[in-house]
Amino acid sequence: MDRWTEIELFVQTAELGSLSRAAEAVGLSNAAASRHLASLEARLGVRLVQRNTRRLSLTEAGESYCNRCKTILADLRDADSAVNAQALDPMGTLRISASQSFCMHHIAPLLRAYTERYPKVAVQVVAANRYYDLIDNNIDVAIRTREYENDSNITIRSLAETRRILAASPGYLDRRGTPRSIDELASHDLLIYTYSHNPDELAFRRGSERRVIKVKGLLEANDGQVLRAAALDGLGILVQPKYILYEDIVAGRLVPVLDEWDLPRLRINIAFQSRRHMSAKVRTFIDFLVEHFERMEYQRKWTS
Repeated sequence: MDRWTEIELFVQTAELGSLSRAAEAVGLSNAAASRHLASLEARLGVRLVQRNTRRLSLTEAGESYCNRCKTILADLRDADSAVNAQALDPMGTLRISASQSFCMHHIAPLLRAYTERYPKVAVQVVAANRYYDLIDNNIDVAIRTREYENDSNITIRSLAETRRILAASPGYLDRRGTPRSIDELASHDLLIYTYSHNPDELAFRRGSERRVIKVKGLLEANDGQVLRAAALDGLGILVQPKYILYEDIVAGRLVPVLDEWDLPRLRINIAFQSRRHMSAKVRTFIDFLVEHFERMEYQRKWTS
């Protein structure tokens, strides 16, 4: 910091022709300005300024050094201006991470509208069913379903809550029958998501009633879209968040099973690096996503 102060003071001194006026411009006392200039000359090992009682002038070395310093300061101001513009005007590359299902259903369909509104932003989508470290992987925004982050530098903002439900195709239910009780699930083929919390059991709740059953899937997969495709094809009953299945249920492609029972719900959060000095591309995308979810009333739809 002292080095930059010395350089700025020196250039101001050369331009104003006065150390005291330069000190005032930089915000230093006259004594501090004299110390900074002396320190600069001592560090360089050369006299930069000729001073007497009547006038101040630059030495030959001072003239050469001043020209270089002006270029450096101009470049620094340009860099500051570019970063400041980026903080105010969305630009650059935005890296978004979410599960493949969330990316397909709720990120990809929004990208055209977002990039049309903010044409200086390019988007990279990292679709993965595991949580990447935001800082190590240069992720700007991540969609996650865990309640908190271990890293205090990561901020989370709630996006929506969603039920997890059991559902099957009409064809499967016509062929195998619709289970009317939890115990009847034992005679059905289940499609299980292996990345869920405790994938080998289902914890049901209905009012004050609680039931926990062990399950083994006919099909187990680490991607919700694989399970969804299998369920649509009539392979069995899947267990997935309603944000993945809602459109299929509305269209009648899938039918909820034992819907009067509740499974542990998921809180969908937006994770991003600290709010301090947030770039415009991150701020605008988060606001864009939140506004879209509120407008579509997704939480109401997914928790009903």
